[in-house]
Amino acid sequence: METGSAENFERMGTLGIEEEFFVVDESGRPVSGTDELVYANDPPGVLADRLDHELFKCVIETQTPIIGSLPEAGDALREVRDTLVSYAAAHGYRIAAAGLHPAAKWRELDHAEKPRYRSQLDRIQYPQHRNTTAGLHVHVGVDDADKAVWVANEIRWFLPIMLALSANSPYWNGFDTGLASARAKVFEGLPNTGMPTSFESFEEFATFERLLVERGSINDRGELWYDVRPHSEHGTVEVRTPDGQADPEYVLAFVEYVHALVTDLAERYEDRADPWAAYRSSGHGPRDGEAGYDHRRELLDENKWRAMRYGHAASFIDRDHSGVISLSEVVDRECDRLDVSGIGRLYDAESGASRQRRIRRESGPEALYESLVL
Repeated sequence: METGSAENFERMGTLGIEEEFFVVDESGRPVSGTDELVYANDPPGVLADRLDHELFKCVIETQTPIIGSLPEAGDALREVRDTLVSYAAAHGYRIAAAGLHPAAKWRELDHAEKPRYRSQLDRIQYPQHRNTTAGLHVHVGVDDADKAVWVANEIRWFLPIMLALSANSPYWNGFDTGLASARAKVFEGLPNTGMPTSFESFEEFATFERLLVERGSINDRGELWYDVRPHSEHGTVEVRTPDGQADPEYVLAFVEYVHALVTDLAERYEDRADPWAAYRSSGHGPRDGEAGYDHRRELLDENKWRAMRYGHAASFIDRDHSGVISLSEVVDRECDRLDVSGIGRLYDAESGASRQRRIRRESGPEALYESLVL
């Protein structure tokens, strides 16, 4: 039975970045290439043992090594990406990134042969057969299992903010869905996805994890595909919300923000035992909200819907339920509160969904496909 352990939560603030990409041909269209890139050859350099594939043979996944601190993240990310692009080119392929590829038609694409995915296809059927999604996952190390669960609970309100900023998948199966992030909606068709409920402790989460494995709902803990999860094998809080991104600076904006959120919430968890600790260290008085918000999943789902539908134009039910707040107001508040800047630059730029629609409207689908290539 493959489940994790509380003992794996031993490092605070480390980072790991997982990205899912599309293997494409010279025209920028998805093509089956993972057999050759993952199995038939040995991935070079930093990709050794860190290159895998997803359900479709056109989707490939990279993982960075464990990154010791935030300043090291940029170099680690670019090394992985540059190595992948060069490796793919040597075998006649290119690499593209988005939440969904606008040319990917699931009925025409090959599924992977890996027993894990064949089992999922047999068990889940139609929702998995059509799952041509590609996302960005950010891991942040947490040094205590109960702390990781509390942080995952509290970070849930911020996930729609990330989804709105990252929304980069208006097209699915060849048509415009009207959504900013159709990836999020397509992926929610699978079981054990979307916004999770809160858990009181790591033991409660671990019991749930074991229950689903023992009762045959999932084959292993990795099939809990929620938007955020305590990763009981890696000892991290893993945020799985953003759409895939071609621009590495966009990825690093989310890495900076997730790292800041997890670090801040971890400190707030510590302050729950002694709310005046923050006063003694900073002179600013006790923090607010240390008991946590414990939002209902239904409210969080409403905010997520707003994000996937409207992207940069979304507004949200505020964290304290006092009113509605626009994405621009949230971004300004978060940049000031956490001293981050990447998500501010990301909001000021053209959204991924708007950019895709503009390029297709002005220059046609072939130009759109080319715009997604790394």
